[in-house]
Amino acid sequence: MEWVLPDEQATEALGAALARAFSSGGVIHLAGDLGVGKTTLARGLMHALGHEGAVRSPTFTLVEPYETLSPRVYHFDLYRLGDPEELEMMGIRDYMEGGALVVIEWPERARGVLSAPECRVELADAGSGRSARIHTNDRIAGVLSEALASGSSRQ
Repeated sequence: MEWVLPDEQATEALGAALARAFSSGGVIHLAGDLGVGKTTLARGLMHALGHEGAVRSPTFTLVEPYETLSPRVYHFDLYRLGDPEELEMMGIRDYMEGGALVVIEWPERARGVLSAPECRVELADAGSGRSARIHTNDRIAGVLSEALASGSSRQ
Protein backbone atom coordinates (compact mmCIF):
# COMPACT_ATOMS: atom_id res chain seq x y z
CA MET A 1 0.00 0.00 0.00
CA GLU A 2 1.18 3.51 -0.69
CA TRP A 3 -0.28 6.72 0.71
CA VAL A 4 0.37 10.36 -0.07
CA LEU A 5 0.72 12.46 3.07
CA PRO A 6 0.33 16.10 2.03
CA ASP A 7 1.06 17.59 5.46
CA GLU A 8 1.97 16.92 9.08
CA GLN A 9 -1.67 16.31 10.03
CA ALA A 10 -1.92 13.53 7.44
CA THR A 11 1.24 11.94 8.83
CA GLU A 12 -0.21 12.07 12.34
CA ALA A 13 -3.47 10.60 10.99
CA LEU A 14 -1.50 7.63 9.64
CA GLY A 15 -0.01 7.21 13.13
CA ALA A 16 -3.53 7.26 14.61
CA ALA A 17 -4.63 4.62 12.10
CA LEU A 18 -1.66 2.46 13.10
CA ALA A 19 -2.72 2.83 16.75
CA ARG A 20 -6.13 1.42 15.83
CA ALA A 21 -4.57 -1.44 13.86
CA PHE A 22 -2.18 -2.31 16.69
CA SER A 23 -4.54 -1.94 19.65
CA SER A 24 -3.34 -5.32 20.96
CA GLY A 25 0.37 -4.59 20.51
CA GLY A 26 2.93 -5.63 17.93
CA VAL A 27 6.03 -4.30 16.20
CA ILE A 28 6.18 -1.42 13.71
CA HIS A 29 9.34 -0.36 11.88
CA LEU A 30 9.60 3.23 10.63
CA ALA A 31 12.17 3.76 7.89
CA GLY A 32 13.22 6.81 5.90
CA ASP A 33 15.74 9.62 5.71
CA LEU A 34 16.19 12.29 8.36
CA GLY A 35 13.27 14.69 8.52
CA VAL A 36 10.67 12.65 6.60
CA GLY A 37 8.24 12.37 9.51
CA LYS A 38 9.02 9.19 11.46
CA THR A 39 8.66 10.92 14.82
CA THR A 40 5.60 12.86 13.59
CA LEU A 41 3.96 9.54 12.72
CA ALA A 42 4.92 8.15 16.14
CA ARG A 43 3.40 11.25 17.78
CA GLY A 44 0.08 10.64 16.00
CA LEU A 45 0.14 7.05 17.23
CA MET A 46 0.88 8.02 20.85
CA HIS A 47 -1.77 10.75 20.91
CA ALA A 48 -4.36 8.34 19.47
CA LEU A 49 -3.59 5.97 22.35
CA GLY A 50 -4.17 8.76 24.87
CA HIS A 51 -0.75 10.30 25.51
CA GLU A 52 -1.22 14.01 26.13
CA GLY A 53 2.38 15.18 26.47
CA ALA A 54 5.15 15.82 24.00
CA VAL A 55 6.50 12.97 21.89
CA ARG A 56 10.17 13.33 21.10
CA SER A 57 12.46 11.01 19.26
CA PRO A 58 14.58 9.10 21.79
CA THR A 59 17.73 9.64 19.73
CA PHE A 60 20.08 9.83 22.71
CA THR A 61 18.31 7.40 25.06
CA LEU A 62 17.47 4.74 22.41
CA VAL A 63 14.07 4.03 23.97
CA GLU A 64 11.25 6.10 25.43
CA PRO A 65 8.68 4.06 27.39
CA TYR A 66 4.99 5.01 27.49
CA GLU A 67 3.92 2.46 30.07
CA THR A 68 0.67 4.16 31.10
CA LEU A 69 -0.81 3.67 27.62
CA SER A 70 -2.82 0.65 26.59
CA PRO A 71 -1.11 -1.16 25.07
CA ARG A 72 2.20 -0.12 26.61
CA VAL A 73 4.37 1.54 23.96
CA TYR A 74 8.14 1.49 23.64
CA HIS A 75 9.45 4.00 21.11
CA PHE A 76 12.97 3.22 19.90
CA ASP A 77 15.23 5.45 17.79
CA LEU A 78 18.29 3.53 16.63
CA TYR A 79 19.90 6.36 14.63
CA ARG A 80 22.84 6.62 17.05
CA LEU A 81 23.12 2.90 17.77
CA GLY A 82 26.81 2.01 17.73
CA ASP A 83 26.53 -1.77 17.54
CA PRO A 84 23.38 -3.87 17.07
CA GLU A 85 24.54 -6.11 19.93
CA GLU A 86 23.81 -3.18 22.30
CA LEU A 87 20.13 -3.99 21.79
CA GLU A 88 20.65 -7.55 22.97
CA MET A 89 22.47 -6.28 26.07
CA MET A 90 19.62 -3.90 26.91
CA GLY A 91 17.10 -6.73 26.52
CA ILE A 92 15.18 -5.54 23.46
CA ARG A 93 13.32 -8.85 23.21
CA ASP A 94 11.84 -8.24 26.68
CA TYR A 95 10.22 -5.05 25.38
CA MET A 96 8.49 -7.05 22.64
CA GLU A 97 6.73 -9.45 25.00
CA GLY A 98 3.48 -9.19 26.88
CA GLY A 99 1.33 -7.37 24.35
CA ALA A 100 3.39 -4.17 24.11
CA LEU A 101 3.50 -2.02 20.98
CA VAL A 102 7.09 -1.45 19.89
CA VAL A 103 7.78 1.35 17.41
CA ILE A 104 11.31 1.36 15.99
CA GLU A 105 12.80 4.23 14.00
CA TRP A 106 15.91 3.40 11.93
CA PRO A 107 15.44 -0.39 12.21
CA GLU A 108 18.09 -0.97 9.53
CA ARG A 109 20.72 -0.02 12.16
CA ALA A 110 19.94 -3.28 13.98
CA ARG A 111 20.33 -5.75 11.15
CA GLY A 112 20.61 -9.30 12.39
CA VAL A 113 19.07 -8.52 15.78
CA LEU A 114 15.49 -7.55 14.96
CA SER A 115 13.02 -9.99 13.50
CA ALA A 116 10.57 -8.99 10.78
CA PRO A 117 7.86 -6.61 12.03
CA GLU A 118 4.11 -6.94 11.55
CA CYS A 119 4.27 -3.59 9.75
CA ARG A 120 7.01 -1.62 8.03
CA VAL A 121 6.35 2.00 7.05
CA GLU A 122 8.80 3.57 4.60
CA LEU A 123 8.49 7.35 4.53
CA ALA A 124 9.96 9.50 1.74
CA ASP A 125 9.81 13.03 0.36
CA ALA A 126 7.11 13.38 -2.30
CA GLY A 127 7.02 16.88 -3.75
CA SER A 128 5.45 19.18 -1.20
CA GLY A 129 4.53 16.33 1.14
CA ARG A 130 5.54 12.79 1.97
CA SER A 131 4.74 9.31 0.78
CA ALA A 132 4.27 6.29 3.01
CA ARG A 133 4.79 2.82 1.61
CA ILE A 134 3.33 0.29 4.01
CA HIS A 135 4.29 -3.38 4.08
CA THR A 136 1.97 -5.43 6.27
CA ASN A 137 -0.55 -8.27 6.34
CA ASP A 138 -4.09 -8.13 4.96
CA ARG A 139 -5.79 -7.63 8.33
CA ILE A 140 -3.73 -4.59 9.25
CA ALA A 141 -3.98 -3.23 5.70
CA GLY A 142 -7.77 -3.41 5.96
CA VAL A 143 -7.86 -1.55 9.27
CA LEU A 144 -5.50 1.12 7.90
CA SER A 145 -7.57 1.55 4.74
CA GLU A 146 -10.76 2.04 6.75
CA ALA A 147 -9.14 4.44 9.20
CA LEU A 148 -7.55 6.55 6.47
CA ALA A 149 -10.44 6.54 3.99
CA SER A 150 -11.36 10.13 4.77
CA GLY A 151 -7.83 11.40 5.42
CA SER A 152 -4.81 11.16 3.15
CA SER A 153 -5.07 9.93 -0.43
CA ARG A 154 -4.10 6.44 -1.48
CA GLN A 155 -2.22 5.80 -4.72
